[in-house]
Amino acid sequence: MDSILSRLLVTSCVFYLIGCGRDPENAQDASQMTSESSNTVSGNSSTPPVAPRRPHRFAHHGISVEDPYFWLKDQGYPNVDDVDVLDYLRAENAYFESAMAPLAPLVEEIFSELKNRRPAADSSVPWFKDGFWHQWRFEEGAQYRVWLRQPGEQYDPPKEEAWEVLLDENILAEGREYFRLGALSISPDSKKLAYSTDTDGGERFTMHIVEITSSISLTEPIENTLGSPEWSSDSSSIAYVIVSEQWRPFQVYRRNLADQPRVGADALIYEETDTGYFVGIDTSSSDEYLLISTGDHTSSEVRYVPAADLSAAPQLIATRRPNHEYSVDHGRQGFVIRSNARQPNFDIYTTSPEQPEEAHWQLHTEGGPDRYITGFLLFDSYLVTAEKIQGLDQVYIQTEDEGHYIEFPEAAYDLSFGTNPNFVSNTLRLGYTSMVTPSTVFDYDISERTLTTLKIQKIPSGYNAEDFVTTRLLAPTRDGVKVPVSIVHHRSTPIDGSAPTYLYGYGAYGSATPPAFSPSRVSLLERGFIFAIAHIRGGDDLGYTWYTDGKLDKRTNTFNDFVDVARHLIDEKYARAGHIAIAGGSAGGELMGAVVNQAPELWGAVAAHVPFVDVLNTMLDESLPLTPMEWPEWGNPIEDKEAFIYIQSYSPYDQLVARDYPPMMVTAGLNDPRVTYWEPAKYVAKLRHLKTDNNRLIFKTNMGAGHGGQSGRFDSLKELAEEYAFIIDQLENPR
Repeated sequence: MDSILSRLLVTSCVFYLIGCGRDPENAQDASQMTSESSNTVSGNSSTPPVAPRRPHRFAHHGISVEDPYFWLKDQGYPNVDDVDVLDYLRAENAYFESAMAPLAPLVEEIFSELKNRRPAADSSVPWFKDGFWHQWRFEEGAQYRVWLRQPGEQYDPPKEEAWEVLLDENILAEGREYFRLGALSISPDSKKLAYSTDTDGGERFTMHIVEITSSISLTEPIENTLGSPEWSSDSSSIAYVIVSEQWRPFQVYRRNLADQPRVGADALIYEETDTGYFVGIDTSSSDEYLLISTGDHTSSEVRYVPAADLSAAPQLIATRRPNHEYSVDHGRQGFVIRSNARQPNFDIYTTSPEQPEEAHWQLHTEGGPDRYITGFLLFDSYLVTAEKIQGLDQVYIQTEDEGHYIEFPEAAYDLSFGTNPNFVSNTLRLGYTSMVTPSTVFDYDISERTLTTLKIQKIPSGYNAEDFVTTRLLAPTRDGVKVPVSIVHHRSTPIDGSAPTYLYGYGAYGSATPPAFSPSRVSLLERGFIFAIAHIRGGDDLGYTWYTDGKLDKRTNTFNDFVDVARHLIDEKYARAGHIAIAGGSAGGELMGAVVNQAPELWGAVAAHVPFVDVLNTMLDESLPLTPMEWPEWGNPIEDKEAFIYIQSYSPYDQLVARDYPPMMVTAGLNDPRVTYWEPAKYVAKLRHLKTDNNRLIFKTNMGAGHGGQSGRFDSLKELAEEYAFIIDQLENPR
């Protein structure tokens, strides 16, 4: 089972990623700042905008901070209608378009390549559930999926002519600048469909419940939902999560479709009052219980309700306590629990619903220093654990009598659970990829211990894995730790320091960056780039302590690791200083800002997407939805002076100084609830004021989107093509 945060929020990326620091402009007095201020944005589409500097000062813990770009946060947020703010964002967008105009042919060339590496029409491997085969498809050239089903038997393959449309995202998205499907959930009786949509990127989903055969709405739409709804066993009612005005999932409601099919009549099942905790729901693998999980980044708490009676009072499994994370599922063994109560790399426990308290948990599967249990799946006769052993993904199958690991064909790869909806099954579906192997769907026969390939990602324009080479290095860091680095390049690319390098990193929230294949990346590899992933601390690539060694008062390890990896790549002739492109988003955008401040001379181009760069101000603002729950990740600078000083010491926005900076592309989403638009906006405005070079700095705000940028499978590729074109141009034509 995934954690509550993974189910609700990981998309991508996870949440905030940032750092704040000492204000480098404190030598400039208020009179100078005032004389430079104005009420309008200067510049035109062919020159960089100059944002006004307006005096703003605050003090905390006796420390005074100047923030002349504070005004870029619209005080009416989440409504953004301040004319000055919008004028600035539009001026930056106009400059972005002007600066990118000469690269339009290259953008179109790369965009065409990216599209041609994806099938014009595509479909998932069908899966069986509750008497129906299910599948999603991209029709020829379509931006969004169509969801289909047909009645059948589990061991009889579906018939091509028998598919019926459940939901067509393309119809729902028609005429909209942004569209995202959130939930898609079919009732146990297979007669009702609940789905939710987001049409502005703000991640406040509207849920609809319809009768499948007629498409007639069974109830009024439900606003401000997040996550997937869960059905009662008899399909008469549905449980769902509501977000607060601050975008915190905090309440679970029940709607009875027979007696209460309207807004305002729903019954509250659970409300989380701690502003640092988020709530999510799931149905157990056995279908017997609704599980209500609540937690932050370091602790959690789970309750259960019988799926046959969602009106029953939730029962607590284990009371929350600091630094105890656990997740729960239910199967033939009773409750199965993944917990770090005994040691940081997690163990698996079992207990009965009659005695769910922690005192009754029985240790079932031990993790340890070399065995990091990252998750599990339950089947009627099997327990399947996802593990990392020496940083390599493994899957362990346990029966009552024995256990075994699945063997895979390569030495290094990325592995994930696929769609496994059937509690009673002898087959495990898996997703598999490596740096040179396209995504592959396997079915693993547990009894026979055999892998069957169901689908290999198609690259219509052509791809030969033999043309590429992948390797893995261990880069020494300044404190003696060795950081893994995954590398891929074309076989013809010289390893003598002459090739351009693209170095990627994330390093936060315990989210590992897998050594996975990307069809888009081929556009760089075929142009002679070496692509590298730095598996830096802050992720859990080498276990849970790899994560904790990159958070709170150890956060700067993450930035140091990335810089030290780059220097090792230079030493090993995979790169050269000033010719390395780097990229990261969200928390990875914080990483970009921090390493640019630390070692600007190393980077030839930087792409920082929705970057969490105003860390101190964000962690001081309790009104923002994610701030209280982020304190266990970054520290609480409101109450803790040491945390204030430490966050300020690395925050990219606060640590900008007058000097040369590398060429940079920065992006934001106006409706982004995770990294709010003003963080990158303030960062760019301040950077323009301080930088002493003529290197390109461009900034684009998606005015109708959020954290993930443009929706639609092709529109999102256009933005990636812009990034690649910018990087290629800067490395080939340094200014």
